[in-house]
Amino acid sequence: MDLYAIHHVGLVVRNLDRSIYFYHDLLGLPFANEPTPWFEGPQLSKGVGVPDARLRQVSFWVGEHSSLELIEYDAPELRHVRPIPNNHLGAAHVCFRVDDVYAKKAELEAKGVSFYSDVNVVDDGPLAGWRWVYFSDPDGLALELVEVAYYLKEERESAIAAYLKSRPSLEAISAVMENSGEA
Repeated sequence: MDLYAIHHVGLVVRNLDRSIYFYHDLLGLPFANEPTPWFEGPQLSKGVGVPDARLRQVSFWVGEHSSLELIEYDAPELRHVRPIPNNHLGAAHVCFRVDDVYAKKAELEAKGVSFYSDVNVVDDGPLAGWRWVYFSDPDGLALELVEVAYYLKEERESAIAAYLKSRPSLEAISAVMENSGEA
């Protein structure tokens, strides 16, 4: 069976109620479910791979078939003050597709949201057509807005085929990682 869609993306936040104000009230995402009560127990701990896990969550719709899940863990001794920097292993970001990135950026700025930069425009290479900009949620988690002004389908398909023909073998990648101590 094929993977055919992303059901949801999950983010760990420090305070679920504060994050609800940001994602629902400020960004305008509609609820997919109301906030849950605290969950805990051995089944949950095993399921999420976190010893003695205790958490609560909420989900918001993003488009018609995808959702964004926010999870608050009750583990104060494990909480970091800052999120993982964008260039560290394990870092992630959520990107919201919009029809007009300039208008959405201006709307959010009027509500007090700060962006990392002006809108970036890409008209060459694999991401040609993208107009994108990053910002952060209240916990400093990276978010992105993207407008795809156009998509060069034939050019992308040709480039993908060329990559698949010339990419290094899995064995060669493993050898390089072993030699660098990254395996």
